[in-house]
Amino acid sequence: MMKRLLVVFFWLSSLGLLGSGIAMAGKAPEPYPLEYWALREVINNAQVSPDGKYLGLMKIPSKTANPIIEVYETADLEKKPFTIGADKMEVTNFYWASNKDIVFTLRQKVRDKIDGFNQGVYETGLAVADVKKKKIRSFDETDPTIVNLLKDKPSKIIISFSEGDDDGPGSKLSEAFRPRAYWEFDLETGSKKLLIRGKISLGNIEFDASGNPWLARGFDLSKGEFVWYWREPGGSGWEEIYRQSEDDFETFTVAELDLTMPGHILVYANNGNDKVGLWSFDVKAKKFSELIYRRDDADVYSLRYHSNDWTYPDQVTAVNYFTDKLHSEYFDEVEGATYAQLEKVIPYAHYLNINSRSRDGNTMVIYNAGPRDPGTYYLLRDGQLQSVGSKQPLLESKNLADVKYISYKARDGRDIPAYLTVPQGEGPFPLIVLPHGGPFVQETVVYDEWSQMLANNGYMVLQPQYRGSKGYGMKFYLDAFMDGGQGGYKMQDDKDDGALYLVQQGLVDPDRMAMFGWSYGGYAALIAASRKEQIYQCVIAGAAVSDPLMQINYYRYQLRGTGAEEQLRMWDDSISPIEEVQNVNVPILLVHGTVDQRVPPEHVKKYHKLLDEYGKNYKYLELDGADHFSNTLFYRHQIALYETMIDYLKNDCGPGGM
Repeated sequence: MMKRLLVVFFWLSSLGLLGSGIAMAGKAPEPYPLEYWALREVINNAQVSPDGKYLGLMKIPSKTANPIIEVYETADLEKKPFTIGADKMEVTNFYWASNKDIVFTLRQKVRDKIDGFNQGVYETGLAVADVKKKKIRSFDETDPTIVNLLKDKPSKIIISFSEGDDDGPGSKLSEAFRPRAYWEFDLETGSKKLLIRGKISLGNIEFDASGNPWLARGFDLSKGEFVWYWREPGGSGWEEIYRQSEDDFETFTVAELDLTMPGHILVYANNGNDKVGLWSFDVKAKKFSELIYRRDDADVYSLRYHSNDWTYPDQVTAVNYFTDKLHSEYFDEVEGATYAQLEKVIPYAHYLNINSRSRDGNTMVIYNAGPRDPGTYYLLRDGQLQSVGSKQPLLESKNLADVKYISYKARDGRDIPAYLTVPQGEGPFPLIVLPHGGPFVQETVVYDEWSQMLANNGYMVLQPQYRGSKGYGMKFYLDAFMDGGQGGYKMQDDKDDGALYLVQQGLVDPDRMAMFGWSYGGYAALIAASRKEQIYQCVIAGAAVSDPLMQINYYRYQLRGTGAEEQLRMWDDSISPIEEVQNVNVPILLVHGTVDQRVPPEHVKKYHKLLDEYGKNYKYLELDGADHFSNTLFYRHQIALYETMIDYLKNDCGPGGM
């Protein structure tokens, strides 16, 4: 394999494709038409079949079309593909289940209004396509989840379903801990065989590549504790290995079997430390046995598995952490060298992943994405590398913006990391502060469409990793809520202080600054609109939490388990935008989807009613049929959003616009 990669390396060197550096900031390019940015990903999820003979990919053939699957022969990508589509349902994902079978998931809109908090308007289904016979078969299964592809059992997979009454005791648990039933599903016959039925105290079961259950998680309702169970693969009976109080905010998450040490598992855990590390855990002794990897600057982010997961399933080859980009520390020298060579031959290499690989290792799909690459798939076959296509082929690398990873001081001395998207051209620039949603998530900026679209239109974009953001250790995370909710207080200062830092650096015009956010980010934008020490000319609040009390009542009475307690503590003591409307002192653009299940439309209705009562300056964009999440934002939603945003920033954002 290394010899073949070296051949490719020298081949691309001769073509002048190596060393493609980042273009220097010069004269700003002419902004792209907003239609380019509004397009959904043209291709996605390119994968080769286990025998390497076929390449499948998802494709959206026109701006208003639904996704389809196209299957090509890898020996001749110019040959007409076999097309898989659905008339009434929308293809959402696919997987190779064997050399000839593609199993794919679909969704269909079944109601016009949301059916309560976190109860959307879609139902999902399951189908299979035989690419050799060119036959498609759908199954009468509602809302299945594909759990395991059973790579040792062609044409069989494991699927699961959530069971139980929504009003039962499990309804008060977060979705991650509700009981599920697991079935072996035969793609040839459509029949299924019950493998195991979970329950609240022991559910959420994971299986190895052979279909053996080895891990289970449960919740002890009487004690308020998460419980982890272990079963020797191929054995019977569960053994409790770890308990954790729901009031304990340390991380303990089982990642994988430790194949190097029998009777051990790999876990992400603090284990009394500020940063999350990767540990080997002895399931017999029920204790941590060895620290494998930990850093001082960032939590461990994820594991990287062997690129040939058909031949080496579940084999961990590296541990990842995320700062300016994804970094990998390899345990497997061959895998590390393979990625190192690929990084030299893929243009604008940033986030690189071998997306799939044939069982013999000779054919692979490589995916790259980064600030100068919206996402490109490559096919490497018989030592020859060719581009399969880009997610956004209309966007040229030379016209995209660089992203810098910076750090600045908040007013209380806290160091705040941030991503800064720098438009081409000469500053100082107008600034958009773009806080992430959550808020208790780890934002990893690889290629960010919103910030790139704004930079292409001349705006510098700051994405601050304010306190409460994950990935930077326990203290950084807990400071958002342990001593009272900091929403609207220190968490808001972190965002404003980033903007002021850029002004001090001479990069940003202090009279041309705005905030745009979605979900919690929308909440932050509403808070920014009513701050007394105002630094922004306007705000854009998308899917915003305007009434924290109403929002936490969804969690308070419907959720128990991971993630709920942090939300309750933060929102209970944070500033409520609905109570600050009289203090709004800049123009506001409100954006909300009509079927938003995570932040229901009642939030925006209550808020703009008060804006009317107080005579405040605002505009409202309603996205008909849009949910909270990006996969429900179709072309019609995105073009409306982008056109409204850019026009608003240019003409209505403060005196004279931005």
